[in-house]
Amino acid sequence: MRGVRWRRVASQVGRSVAVWAVSTVTLLLLAGILPDFRLRSADGDSATDIAVTAAVGAGAFGLLSAVVWPLLVRLLLLVPALVLGLLVFFLNGALLLLALRLNPAERGAAAPETAVVVAAVMSAVASATGAALAVRDDDAYRRRLYRLSDRRRRSGPPSPAGPGTVFVQLDGVGHDVLLDAVGQGLMPTVARWLDFGDGGRSTHRLTPWRTDWSSQTGASQLGILHGSNHDVPAFRWYEKDTREVVVCNRPTSAAELQRRAVGYAGHGGLLTVDGASRGNLFSGGAEQQALVLSIATRRRSRENRSRAGYFAYFSDPANAVRTALSFVADVGREIGQSSRARLRKQRPRVSRAGLYPFVRAFATVVERDVVVASVTGDMLVGRTAVYADLVAYDEVAHHSGPASRDAQKVLESLDRSLALIENVAEHAPRPYRIVVLSDHGQSPGETFRSRYGLTLGDLVRAGCGLPVSRRAERTRSGAEARTAVRAALRIPVEEGGERHRPARRSEPIVLASGNLGLVSFPDVTHRMSKEEIDARHPALLPTLANHPGIGFLLVRSDEHGGVVLGANGAEIPLAGLDDDPGPLAAFGPGAADAVRRTHSFPHTADIMVNSFHDPADGEVLAFEEQIGSHGGLGGAQGRPFLLSPLVLTAPVADGAELVGAEHVHRVLSRWLRESNGPQVPLETSEERAA
Repeated sequence: MRGVRWRRVASQVGRSVAVWAVSTVTLLLLAGILPDFRLRSADGDSATDIAVTAAVGAGAFGLLSAVVWPLLVRLLLLVPALVLGLLVFFLNGALLLLALRLNPAERGAAAPETAVVVAAVMSAVASATGAALAVRDDDAYRRRLYRLSDRRRRSGPPSPAGPGTVFVQLDGVGHDVLLDAVGQGLMPTVARWLDFGDGGRSTHRLTPWRTDWSSQTGASQLGILHGSNHDVPAFRWYEKDTREVVVCNRPTSAAELQRRAVGYAGHGGLLTVDGASRGNLFSGGAEQQALVLSIATRRRSRENRSRAGYFAYFSDPANAVRTALSFVADVGREIGQSSRARLRKQRPRVSRAGLYPFVRAFATVVERDVVVASVTGDMLVGRTAVYADLVAYDEVAHHSGPASRDAQKVLESLDRSLALIENVAEHAPRPYRIVVLSDHGQSPGETFRSRYGLTLGDLVRAGCGLPVSRRAERTRSGAEARTAVRAALRIPVEEGGERHRPARRSEPIVLASGNLGLVSFPDVTHRMSKEEIDARHPALLPTLANHPGIGFLLVRSDEHGGVVLGANGAEIPLAGLDDDPGPLAAFGPGAADAVRRTHSFPHTADIMVNSFHDPADGEVLAFEEQIGSHGGLGGAQGRPFLLSPLVLTAPVADGAELVGAEHVHRVLSRWLRESNGPQVPLETSEERAA
């Protein structure tokens, strides 16, 4: 035993010396390359003196990074995530200047801007060297995780005896996309869990589920985390009583939707008991939150900072360096991929210029790194329930297509994140069950504007007899990543373009949520009926229903309560859809129930418009500028997945179907009770029946 201990000590000392030596050489090379960085006095020094200066500087910088840096990060936990990431470089440069000043001979000097560059390179090289050496020493890697685990156990509350549960949401990844990725070898971790061809034993089961009509993150995640997505008809909609447009990824709207869901469901949410919410639109009732949109507008406090997340990530300045380098690389990758698509004249295609490369890099690099670090931190401290959303695939698939090579690359990186979470679970203070799920899928297809040369708003104005612009304007995309950037920066600026104030109150407000459109007349305080719309604008409903890009309409009816309208005068009462689905036939089973449920919402628009859908190839026509879209009915967007360990009970009985986000919430709540006993809220009679 003593011999093993001495070998471990010798191995650790050897790695430290190797990192020190490589850092010293790096310092010497940088001094020779950078004009504003020197390691010798003005009078000149011997090679030995310069080498000693470099060695002392590298050693002092390493010690300061190990001792002082964690204290600085603790003091800066209230700083927004992206701002802290940028401060890393400047503070790291300050530590290097201090390390040079600690040299007794006072030979080293550097300009402040040069010190930032030198410190970043030093941190990256030291981290890469240590990682390369640790790869060859599994014991060293395991000991590091155990030390982190012990530290978190001492700083946090004692962990319960039962297993914890980690819910990882792969935003926008449909059931069939996941299976295709596994079959192509893009996701080996998921393949191993499902025993795809390796002759092993599966540990997880894969279950598809069906979304509500509003197949988007706002409705799905609100239902999953809080147990109710009642009165969420779309991603964005106009509310006549408040005269405001509600947008699910606007911080103030997210906070209000969460408040309504809590009141409607009667409980705080899925994560009320010792939970953590990471990278989500909503909190789920968790005490620990990071990059959660519904709290982004609150004043900075203990509630909306993340000790387990940001500290675990930024306590090592090399993390910020790696993330920055990956960020720059992904920006370059996106510019190259979009340029290639443009030169090849690929169709369908949408604009990927402007700030999009940076928004994409935030989703695929920064958000992923911080959220995964938060999750691993939560596991090492032993939290009972963690729910995290990784938005990378959804963002890329919107602009590149759900089955594109760009999106497949993102799936590979997400699989590596799952492997990391699985690895950390082996060293956590309690066992963990890893549940992976998605909130919706994505359906391919060109945009409504690119196919017909006009937007849905233009078509509505034409049907109302209003002037239409000769040039169709682009419709704002509703992807989550753009607002996640604002949340990370804590920019309290609402999307002015989302107000959609018409020139006159009698003009309609037309909103888009993927391939779902909503038309509202703001001068009428109630939801208009078909008869009222026909009396005011006789050509509007026939114009929409008979357009080849429109699948069906939903309107209120004085005679039938509600009707679905389609081409060639089709008009089916909601009560008769089961016998005669009419235009809903192309949208598959469950479409009628989804439409009837949305019809019952208080804030359903005067006219609900669902685009055309081709069942043969699964394509829809997005009313937004997206070639991979979700938000309405049609295709893969309404078929996400639930990947759960076999030790948990089956989500539904054999032959039954998992329908709606609220049903998924009841399943996840049941699993938490199975793992850790009664939760808050306690099981209701409706859940027992489910």
